[in-house]
Amino acid sequence: MHRFGVATKAFLPLSIVMACWAVAIAEEHPHVPPIECPLRKAGINPHDLKPFEEVEKYIAFLERADRAKWQKPDEVVKALELQGDEVVIDLGAGSGYFSFRFAKAVPRGRVYALDTQAEMVRHIHHKAMSEGVSNVQAQISKPDDPALPSGADFVFVCDVLHHVKDRPAWLKKIHDQTPSDAKLVLIEFKSGKLPEGPPEALKIPKAELIELCKGAGFTLSEDKSRVLPYQEFLIFKKQ
Repeated sequence: MHRFGVATKAFLPLSIVMACWAVAIAEEHPHVPPIECPLRKAGINPHDLKPFEEVEKYIAFLERADRAKWQKPDEVVKALELQGDEVVIDLGAGSGYFSFRFAKAVPRGRVYALDTQAEMVRHIHHKAMSEGVSNVQAQISKPDDPALPSGADFVFVCDVLHHVKDRPAWLKKIHDQTPSDAKLVLIEFKSGKLPEGPPEALKIPKAELIELCKGAGFTLSEDKSRVLPYQEFLIFKKQ
């Protein structure tokens, strides 16, 4: 069937079918209120997004089974000792690799999955819809301004900071956009030759990570880097 411009066969990911269905409904019934979509709220035209096939390949890479062996997502979530009612912001959420794990850990709380890539926000939004995960909300973020939702207990930033151009300003905005008792969780690849991670030139040494966060107004609370084989795992408190 090609009604929505793509073959909606059974093997297609549900997120693709739902996305195409939502667009088709909006086009055929312009007077019907659209499904609440973070891309529509941000004024993003779904027709301007990357092809589904390209996006699905990237999502498959982020969600690959062997990543869990060294990323240890369940151990990371457990190490945060969440009580179940917190507000967690997954900043640079990607495919929602951690977002949906946080959702299970805070059944009485809320998870905001923020990313600068509209394709990732669309994917998380439709996955939450299709799987009935009511405490995950996907939202577009800007490269130079996190624009965090209010009331965060934890701001989780995994493998993102080394992509940020103006790190001091970006971290300062996180500081200014969070409550006084908020925590910043920062995960970045360790220096040195490793089987995973970005090129050495892009890595940020631990001492520099701490100084950057200190300069933004955070103090190091806990160093849980022992949990991960290839990454620093640092928890900061807002001063």
